[in-house]
Amino acid sequence: MTNPGNSLFDLSRGVLDVASQKVARIEDITRRMKMLAMNALIEAARAGDRGRGFAVVANEVSEISTQVNGITKELRSEIVARVDHLTTTGSAMVREMHGKRLADLSLNMIEIIDRNLYERSCDVRWWATDSAVVDCVAAPSDEARRHAAHRLGVILESYTVYLDLWIADRNGTVIANGRPDRYRNAVGANVSDEPWFRQALATRDGGEFTVGDVARNRTLDDRVVATYATAIRRGGEGSGEPVGVLGIFFDWEPQAAAVVQGVRLEETERERSRCLLLDARHRVIASSDGRGILAETVPLKRGAGTMGHYVDAQGKLVGYALTPGYETYKGLGWYGVIVQKP
Repeated sequence: MTNPGNSLFDLSRGVLDVASQKVARIEDITRRMKMLAMNALIEAARAGDRGRGFAVVANEVSEISTQVNGITKELRSEIVARVDHLTTTGSAMVREMHGKRLADLSLNMIEIIDRNLYERSCDVRWWATDSAVVDCVAAPSDEARRHAAHRLGVILESYTVYLDLWIADRNGTVIANGRPDRYRNAVGANVSDEPWFRQALATRDGGEFTVGDVARNRTLDDRVVATYATAIRRGGEGSGEPVGVLGIFFDWEPQAAAVVQGVRLEETERERSRCLLLDARHRVIASSDGRGILAETVPLKRGAGTMGHYVDAQGKLVGYALTPGYETYKGLGWYGVIVQKP
């Protein structure tokens, strides 16, 4: 695809080149006319009285060539000034258009994530009402725990975006998980100090859920996860008493990488662009180059709106968009960001 900005600049340079060539030709012609006029005056002087009429004509030609030369210089100056103005204005317009495009692509990134995470919020609220999950904490027994673990395993066979699903009792002890053979240390782990557990246990009804920060989970082989949780309620009823917590662990890195690496950039700009997802603290939680995840912070120079663009101190064009949320999922204050070198 042809870059309209490059076409505009090429056209401006072409106009300036053509105009300069024509002006140079006019200047050359006026110099030759002036030389002819001077030679004519010399010959008229030699002719004496008989050359006076010819001298008048020669003087007039010399005056005209001087005027043409002055006009030519003004023309050259005006053309250069106007082409410079056109180039500057065009550059600003192209940068504005390109910045808006990066902001739109950033919005598209965060919207894809929002839709994906909305589904996760639905999953955790739905699975927390499963009778096997409820019975595991409401009427605990070895058989109930085995049945719940089997049920979670069946869910995981269909929902491959999850690493594991955990059931914790009210004290924060994990009593069943969906992949006990893979994650042997999950059962028995205590998660009572985890924000996602405490917040889930404090939810008011079955329609609420909580989300933990994207983080590494040591029990799950130190993988980066997005944790969703909600209270398991007695009888599986939305208004029932909380008897435990269901935590589900979204396999964040491959899912997020597919989003940031799949941005529809032109081939000419892909190598000089970095597509990012930032959390509410502006911490990098996904990057198209795989760098800085959970370790880098990217400060944004936000305007008044929820999306926009600007040029940073290094001359890079930055487009950003704040999460708009999706359906009942309000978003977590995350951003889609694209940073592009000139």
